Amino acid sequence: MKKISTKISLFILIGIIISACNAEKRVPDGKQLLLKNHILVNGKKTTDEDVHNQLYQKPNSTLLGYRLRLNLYNLAKLNPDSTYQAKFKNNPGKYERQAKWLSAKQVDRLGNSFLYSGIHDFLKRIGEPPVIIDSTRTQKSLTRLKYYYFNNGYFDVDISSKHDTVSLKRGKITYDVTTNKAYYLDSIRANISSREIDSLYGIAKKDALIESGKQYKTADFSDEKNRLSTYFRNHGAYYFQPTSIVFDIDTIGKKNKANVSVNIKDYSNQDSDSTKTEDFKLYKISRVDVYTDFLPNTSKQNITDSVSYQNFNLYSREKLRYKPHAITDAIFITKGASFADFRTTLTSRYLTNLKVFNPPSIQYEVDKKDTLQNSLIAKIYLTPRKKYSFGSSVDLTHSNIQDIGISFSPSMTIRNIFNGAETLEISTRANIGSSRDLANPNNQFFNVSEYGVDFKLNFPRIFLPFATERIIPKSMIPSTLIGVGYATQKNIGLDKENFTGTFSYNWNPKRYNTARFDLLNVQFVRNLNAPNYFNVYGSSYNALNEIAKKYPVNTDYIEDGDLVIERGTTGFIRDAIGGSLTLSDNDLQEVRGIEERRVRLTENDFILATNFSFTKTTKTDLADNDFYLFKTKIESAGSLLSLLTNLTNQKPNQNGNQELFNLEYSEYIKTEFDFIKHWDLRKEKVFAIRTFFGIAIPFGNSNYIPFSRSYFSGGSNDNRAWQPYSLGPGRSATTNDFNEANMKIAVSGEFRFKLLGDLKGALFADAGNIWNVFDNVTDEKAIFNNLASLKDIALGSGFGLRYDLNFFVVRFDFGFKTYNPADESGKKWFRDYNFGHTVLNFGINYPF
Repeated sequence: MKKISTKISLFILIGIIISACNAEKRVPDGKQLLLKNHILVNGKKTTDEDVHNQLYQKPNSTLLGYRLRLNLYNLAKLNPDSTYQAKFKNNPGKYERQAKWLSAKQVDRLGNSFLYSGIHDFLKRIGEPPVIIDSTRTQKSLTRLKYYYFNNGYFDVDISSKHDTVSLKRGKITYDVTTNKAYYLDSIRANISSREIDSLYGIAKKDALIESGKQYKTADFSDEKNRLSTYFRNHGAYYFQPTSIVFDIDTIGKKNKANVSVNIKDYSNQDSDSTKTEDFKLYKISRVDVYTDFLPNTSKQNITDSVSYQNFNLYSREKLRYKPHAITDAIFITKGASFADFRTTLTSRYLTNLKVFNPPSIQYEVDKKDTLQNSLIAKIYLTPRKKYSFGSSVDLTHSNIQDIGISFSPSMTIRNIFNGAETLEISTRANIGSSRDLANPNNQFFNVSEYGVDFKLNFPRIFLPFATERIIPKSMIPSTLIGVGYATQKNIGLDKENFTGTFSYNWNPKRYNTARFDLLNVQFVRNLNAPNYFNVYGSSYNALNEIAKKYPVNTDYIEDGDLVIERGTTGFIRDAIGGSLTLSDNDLQEVRGIEERRVRLTENDFILATNFSFTKTTKTDLADNDFYLFKTKIESAGSLLSLLTNLTNQKPNQNGNQELFNLEYSEYIKTEFDFIKHWDLRKEKVFAIRTFFGIAIPFGNSNYIPFSRSYFSGGSNDNRAWQPYSLGPGRSATTNDFNEANMKIAVSGEFRFKLLGDLKGALFADAGNIWNVFDNVTDEKAIFNNLASLKDIALGSGFGLRYDLNFFVVRFDFGFKTYNPADESGKKWFRDYNFGHTVLNFGINYPF
């Protein structure tokens, strides 16, 4: 009853606040607040956002039908300083009394404080002033609507407006548009003076954006002008510009049809005080000069060293520090080839991608030695970056493992280390943290530490003993990465040492596509403190300890009524599985599962894998909210080692598995598919979805997947109604500290919208789970058997708040368990759907 009363009181309070907000508070007498715009097109109401965007005046924004920003603005005092001063003018004694307690200066400054002035400035900044109906703006809206329809082929459009009064201070405007019939393109002919351009146009017109029978659109003519100009400049027309193209539209004597003339005039060249007109020429490159250590803002370069290499001329103010091929491999402008803008762009991208130069300056000049004056000299000016650069970062972190962590990451980059434009990056990291959940016998605050070092050597080419230009041309910007790393952790889990090695090839098949092939990807994880397992994984210990209390366990295993770690846990498991202690079938199965998991997580992992990953996206920049992203990866581990051991006739160990350097290696195949799609719904509204499927199948030398290659579910970038590692596998409802499996399905949808200024909101739903499949797990609840197992997909939903700081987004998501497949009560839907069971997720940037 008390809870119901509280809720009723809350709703009454909200109702009072909303009722107290007067939308007309700031509307002057004789004026009206714009409530609605109606646009009728040929008698029918339209909600087309492009049409409504033509209007100069739009009603105040709403949130679920409520004018939140308008009412926030109305709460603010427009002149808080005057109000503050007036308070003392009406009561002089009050000023004197306050000045005694503070000081006259402090009392004056108090008027500028957040309490008196700042809060009102804040409300005005995040709020929105009332939109007052203005006849001048209405007239401008009519003009813009007319131009909009004119630009879409409606040359005889009729437009009018009507102002309707809703109440004394509220009104709406109706715009009535009669388009009449649209105009369509009829004949299209070209008038081109230059013979060279006319020849190119004959080839380019097959992809024309303007064609007979198509409805007239001004945007098509602008796009066609740019398309033709790009085509001509990519085929030798160095001096060609879009302004050289003029379209004539003739509607005289035509009924709803227009003839189009494509006019390309000659090139006008300013020569001294006169303007000279001549035909456009198609230019070829006669020479490529590269200045490898160019000094900007000075004409004195003092060239002292030069070399000619494969028709490139390289110049240097000092001794040339680069192998010629390191630079020329990145240049796509070649002697004898036609001038092309795209080659200039590609060269600039590749040279910048070397990371040893600043973005280059590429200029062209007519070769005066050419009597026909149709040759260009390409001059490429390169300014080297510093050979050594240093960087560092300090981060404050929080995760499911650490309550608080402080990390310091210094790094050094050495450029052109072997004079072939290679870069060597050396980075180190040190992290100390505090965790209340981990074993901490000395009761230290900073009880977690991690240290590591990584070396990455990058070659700006495919590093192979044979040519790969036909398979991966240099236009794909290929590179080779060789990396090694070492990290050690203390008091994190079992304490680990992690050795990694990578030999990979990277390239861009297309502008927004990336590909990576890891020829070798090596990882060795060594557990330094395996006996600490049951101290770290408390849920496993508690489950084992509860089972042990049911049976007459060896007294050496018990202390204060509980199993002793490590002696008691090891002894009890050995006796139970060995048969010297008789357990019930259910308890024995659970003990076997606990031991199976302990072995899985305490064994050292040795992985030698080969993998290929590919990414394709249509996203052009950070502001693009209408795109898709597809990523896929396939990985194979251990097969090469199995082949090697079979060829050398090595005998398996006592477990029946092969070893390399006395280490059992993992053998599996793994594949993943990740798809993200965003729809821009306009007005800063975006709908986004993400689908993910991944599976890793052990075989040969392995019957399970290493922990570092397995999947988990839950967390700020996954199913946000569950904490990381807490969901699944399947419907098992396991209480393990870290739940993992070798198959995962995830689907998420999110609707994003603007709330106040840079504060954004979101409504989301996340579905998915993890399962075991084709491995050594025997728990039926955790195994994916067939399509019927899809009923174990968990569903979380909720809402989020995001604050856009331009360079990144701070995100808070509140997740609620909508459907929990592990709930045995039979009430799987909405059982924990309340704020008492919400999961708060903090993240940086959007989840997908």
